[in-house]
Amino acid sequence: MAATRIPSLATAAAQAAGLDAPSSSVRSYSGEHQSHAHDHVQILYALRGRMELELNGHASYVDAASGMLIPAGAAHGYLAQHGTRVQVIDVPPGPGLERGRRFAVPAALRAPALALHPISAAAQLALVLDAPGLLQRRALDLAWLTQQVQAALHADWPTARLAALCHLSVQQFHSRFVELVGQPPQAWLRGLRLDAAQQQLAQGQLLETTALRCGYRSASALAYALRRERGVGARELRAPP
Repeated sequence: MAATRIPSLATAAAQAAGLDAPSSSVRSYSGEHQSHAHDHVQILYALRGRMELELNGHASYVDAASGMLIPAGAAHGYLAQHGTRVQVIDVPPGPGLERGRRFAVPAALRAPALALHPISAAAQLALVLDAPGLLQRRALDLAWLTQQVQAALHADWPTARLAALCHLSVQQFHSRFVELVGQPPQAWLRGLRLDAAQQQLAQGQLLETTALRCGYRSASALAYALRRERGVGARELRAPP
């Protein structure tokens, strides 16, 4: 399935002019697209989701922490998770852009920061060129991992178990997870549990039942966590009779 494009005015202008300056846009991708090539450089990283890439016959990927510079003329195809949104920077060929390169996505280019403080395509390119390179690493499928945990929130989920699901050592998993999500695995897990608990309580579920379903040992433990982490009491979340 081809990408759904959300072009900026700068992108449209650059296309009309034959792309003689960097332009950027956010594009939605879903499904598979066969190998193709462009006569310009393309820089990709995910704002949401992950995209598997094949670049000149070599497998790679982009996500929120790992980007890819695709040189002009390089054959590439993709397979994207449903709902993946990618920041795309189209750049005319030039010095320093002749070779494919994986890079660590700078904090200023990630979704929350870029939405709050938009910057020009030229400034985005400058940040990418200054970003450290990355070696190919095992991908971490956050959407799949989230599904596994949400299906069994009542179970114990130590970091070692999460790492094993992703076929990574605990150290590798923790480092990769923080890089991708911006918080440690256990903080993320608490967020999933409390999100589910708040939803269930709002639907009228009993506090004790909700606590056990969401991985808390008792109603008082869940009530304490809601007050500490979310600043709300369990009674405030209950649906009116």
